[in-house]
Amino acid sequence: MSHSHTHAPGETHSHGPPQPQAQAMPQQPTADPALQALIDADYVPTALTLSPDNNLALCAAHSLEKCADCKVDYVNMNRLSKLLVGNPGLLCPPPSNVISQKLTQMVTSTKDEGNNLFKKGEPINAIKKYTVAANIATARPPWEANQWMREELSTVISNRSAALLEARDYIGAVADAEIVISLRRNWAKGHFRKAKALVAMDRLKEAAEALKLGLAFEPANAELLGFLAEIEAKQNEGKPEKLQIAVAAN
Repeated sequence: MSHSHTHAPGETHSHGPPQPQAQAMPQQPTADPALQALIDADYVPTALTLSPDNNLALCAAHSLEKCADCKVDYVNMNRLSKLLVGNPGLLCPPPSNVISQKLTQMVTSTKDEGNNLFKKGEPINAIKKYTVAANIATARPPWEANQWMREELSTVISNRSAALLEARDYIGAVADAEIVISLRRNWAKGHFRKAKALVAMDRLKEAAEALKLGLAFEPANAELLGFLAEIEAKQNEGKPEKLQIAVAAN
């Protein structure tokens, strides 16, 4: 407890802990008028309303998440809102290396169901399962490392490309192979899937080019090398018959 007493005329001092000194408030930065004008120029007030549970943003006029008339799109923002509402213990986004194991299990199990259907000779039903697995893979929270989604999605879409090829939807098979390549350009499987579909369409030259691009990333890949040798042999022979295009899911 502090107290004071006199030691000499007009001289005093205090005993006890030092009293804290008032700290000056940090000075707020001054806004740049030119930058503020640019921000204000792009600012467009938008009337919105909330869903009955107050969790989703909707346009005020039509109560839609995405509305062309009101020129608003709250889909991605509402997706994040749903994730946060569904995880009440999540006070802030976790580190990107924290992965939703439940989503991973759902993707894997659904993909495996598709693989089993493919092996049973049911490519159409397999395609449906692969599509569901792809939708689950793309539903990962935005704060998770993007590489997880890319690896899961590329594997599922690669398998769907094989199933589409088996179902004789060659254009769809090529389209899915292109998606795989865009997701994981250095993965040989996407280039292999593309070549398989192109061969089914009698486009041998393009198929060989697809394989050569894949070999640029994996020069020793036996699958690519073997298939390229088959294509080049057919090209040299000049025979019109198609190559064997047996496919298999991962």
